[in-house]
Amino acid sequence: MHTPNHTTVGIIGGGPAGLLLARLLHRSGVDCVVLESRDRDYVEQRQRAGILEQSTVDVLRSSGAGERLDREALVHDGIELRWDRRSHRIDFPSLTGGRRVWVYAQTEVCKDLIALQLEDGAPLLFEAHVRAVEGADTDRPVVRYTHEGQARTLTCDYVVGCDGFHGVTRDAVPDRVRRTYERVYPYSWFGVLADVPPSSDELVYAHSRRGFALLSMRSPTVSRLYLQVPNGTDPADWPDERIWDELDARFAVDGGGWTLKRGPITSKGVLPMRSFVSEPMSHGRVFLAGDAAHIVPPTGAKGLNLAAADVIVLARAFAELKETGSTAGLEAYSATCLRRVWRAEHFSFFMTSTLHTDSAQGPFETRLQISQLDRIAASPHAAAELAENYAGLPIG
Repeated sequence: MHTPNHTTVGIIGGGPAGLLLARLLHRSGVDCVVLESRDRDYVEQRQRAGILEQSTVDVLRSSGAGERLDREALVHDGIELRWDRRSHRIDFPSLTGGRRVWVYAQTEVCKDLIALQLEDGAPLLFEAHVRAVEGADTDRPVVRYTHEGQARTLTCDYVVGCDGFHGVTRDAVPDRVRRTYERVYPYSWFGVLADVPPSSDELVYAHSRRGFALLSMRSPTVSRLYLQVPNGTDPADWPDERIWDELDARFAVDGGGWTLKRGPITSKGVLPMRSFVSEPMSHGRVFLAGDAAHIVPPTGAKGLNLAAADVIVLARAFAELKETGSTAGLEAYSATCLRRVWRAEHFSFFMTSTLHTDSAQGPFETRLQISQLDRIAASPHAAAELAENYAGLPIG
């Protein structure tokens, strides 16, 4: 593949945000180059989010990446909350005007977008290690990277950093203008994949005095389950039987009629929890999207969907620039996205703080959590607030 030395939009990061942006730009006739530091196999196997909002699915379909999603994804019309040995289902369509969510792993989204990109899209370079982004304040920012053992430069009209929390693009925003906000949680998620059909047709979020638990899935035959654990937990300290026993205890409800299905656990991992926002999300001709600009705890299923919302807004702005010459959309990008980002941060914090039990909390804080969950079950307004945020707020 010929590697250009100049492009309109240089995209750093070939995860779902960068790949979706490239696809949207391609369909608008805006040229771009995608630089991804990892190899293709790694990107296509990287286990991350699994819940897609209505708006994310809509844009994947409209961009031509919805065929396999429509065939294989699991459509969910709600979630189940469990607390105090009780349960309550939140019905999304009745509370949101018909909006719902889809279970379709990030790995599958990446596979679909990579296949389209390699078939007819702009250049996508794997194992392209970006070292620096320079000249954000100029009209030709430069990306310096290494590919196939050679140092290379890519000049761009604009650069978009989709390179994650640990990427280099955020450093292009000078310290004098950058503000960061962060919260590190005193617990982690211990996640497992198991070769067993899910024990519920929809996700189950469980508050327990023993800690939070989540029942999710990757397919009709593969379950994804999580336990709240202390930071620094070693997966080796959790043999399979202990995992299943603890899940059983945290999901328990009175009345019977429900059983947790057990099966072979194929992978284990500990996921730290943090909230993070870097403002602004643009400086000069450099833009940040997805985890490069913001992190949410996974409790609200917002991470991948926030990244998709960012690049949808950005793609519209680049299309506007191409069609009319106006930079208004690009100039408004940061403010437009941050309004939605902070709402998603709040929702993710709400879900996390309501459902998890901090080791430092006392009976008073636990009763407040129970009261909040009781209100969601009793109040259509409280249930609608949860459903609208979970299924996804409007973009832009």
